[in-house]
Amino acid sequence: MVYGIPMATLLSPEEITRKVSELAAWQVQGGELQRQFEFKNFAQALAFVNEVGALAEAKNHHPDIDIRWNKVLLKLATHSKGGLTELDFELAAQIDRIDA
Repeated sequence: MVYGIPMATLLSPEEITRKVSELAAWQVQGGELQRQFEFKNFAQALAFVNEVGALAEAKNHHPDIDIRWNKVLLKLATHSKGGLTELDFELAAQIDRIDA
């Protein structure tokens, strides 16, 4: 653990397949965990992004975020490890709870 943050290790392809199957709307593309969210309008999309940002700051693990009016595309990967780790799947599950 560094600065109160757990150390991340890369997941095997088998672990990734198992974990992504537990996240209904997420998929792996280009080595990243991705999901697109759609909202009624820009204000709702922006509010969602702000909630995701607060989660990301709390975990010190930040997704790539693309916001297009009412659509938000999130991409997760542990860049410092060069791939997907448990941190990515934990954050994805927390993000799913926001959207629920």
